[in-house]
Amino acid sequence: MTQHALSFPAVALATSLFPDPETCWHAVQRRDRGYNGRFWFSVRTTGVYCLPSCAARPPLRRNVDFHASPEAAEAAGFRACKRCKPRDWQAGVGLSRPVARACALFDAGDADAPPSLTEVARKVGLSSGALGKRFLAELGVAPRDWLVARKRERFRSALRGGASVADAIYGAGYGSPSRVYENSDKALGMTPATYAKGGAGAHIDYTTVDSDYGRVLVAATEKGIAAVFLGDDDRALEKDLKRDFPAAEIQRNDDVLGPRVRGVLSRLYGRKPSALDAPDVPLDILGTAFQWKVWKALTEIPAGETRTYGEIARRIGEPKSARAVGRACATNQAAVVIPCHRAVGSSGALTGYRWGVARKERLLAEERRRSSR
Repeated sequence: MTQHALSFPAVALATSLFPDPETCWHAVQRRDRGYNGRFWFSVRTTGVYCLPSCAARPPLRRNVDFHASPEAAEAAGFRACKRCKPRDWQAGVGLSRPVARACALFDAGDADAPPSLTEVARKVGLSSGALGKRFLAELGVAPRDWLVARKRERFRSALRGGASVADAIYGAGYGSPSRVYENSDKALGMTPATYAKGGAGAHIDYTTVDSDYGRVLVAATEKGIAAVFLGDDDRALEKDLKRDFPAAEIQRNDDVLGPRVRGVLSRLYGRKPSALDAPDVPLDILGTAFQWKVWKALTEIPAGETRTYGEIARRIGEPKSARAVGRACATNQAAVVIPCHRAVGSSGALTGYRWGVARKERLLAEERRRSSR
């Protein structure tokens, strides 16, 4: 595990409940791509229905209705917009049809010689430039980086399945073993031989402490903090740690982690500001370049304040990547150190939080109270 290692960007996403009308309208006004697949809106004066991110001229609120599906919009008498192609969005995987199909085409290709971006783009009916922009908007990475991540994932999967290091290297599409060993920290967080042995030699110490927000689990390698989890039960937190790091040797060690715990609690109680490079909370976590941009932006939000996924996307120079920002927040494994509790939905609502929305609400309330002193 090392900073800036590129992990495979998940494609499948769970869809959320149908938002309330006010939230829907705000999303339409902002052309918020993060709400694509959560609702569709129709315009009575034009007779069409669209995705929230549609780039067409904004309608008047009095002419707009909201629908839970394309079928519902069509049953109400509306036809699909030819500009945003709302039927192309596949809510079940959180991607547009062209991007979902492109991912499948890349995966189906020869690992040693994957199809070119131009070839795949032609098959999904887009130019290579347009497909690249959609990858960035929907997955947070360019097609080239996505392919690199998939190669690493194939390599990991082969090793976990019992393949020899050599078979895993060539089966994943690497041209030579040297390429893998040179970048083993990025691909695995350890050498290939160690990973193939189930993580033997990769060691994580952890401890749990009490706090005003429940139990806190802090886990670290010799390089830095690998996880900070919040919860109510030590056993559940330990189970989550083992699930997230199945290949590592995990051991409780209350004594050695004292300085790390103090650093985490200093952020929890607002005694020190959030930062990715603070010497008392060095991080050893996996993330794509896009995720690290999001996580850094989160640490720059003042304590007690919040930013929407769309605002964070604009902050990092990726204005159409609100949904990918949401995924980056959801994959944060270092609660409080990386303050993903400061990210909210487009309406300002406290959206899902791995460690509970009630805990998120309390964290923000306490930050605001301290800031007002």
